[in-house]
Amino acid sequence: MDSYPYLDRREVAEAAELIRRFGEDAGCEAAARADRSRDLGNHIHFARWRQIERLVVLMSIPRAVGTVH
Repeated sequence: MDSYPYLDRREVAEAAELIRRFGEDAGCEAAARADRSRDLGNHIHFARWRQIERLVVLMSIPRAVGTVH
């Protein structure tokens, strides 16, 4: 993965909740929410849901990604 999402505590909690509720389909749910926001013309929420989608993918990888300090 080349880019890491910019996130805060709220996005992490949202991603964790999506994983809890939707399991393997959490990324698809985040993408659907982003698409809905885009269709409504809400670019802020579109970008937020895309970041959450990326975070769900990162959280699903069973190893550390990137630099570990």
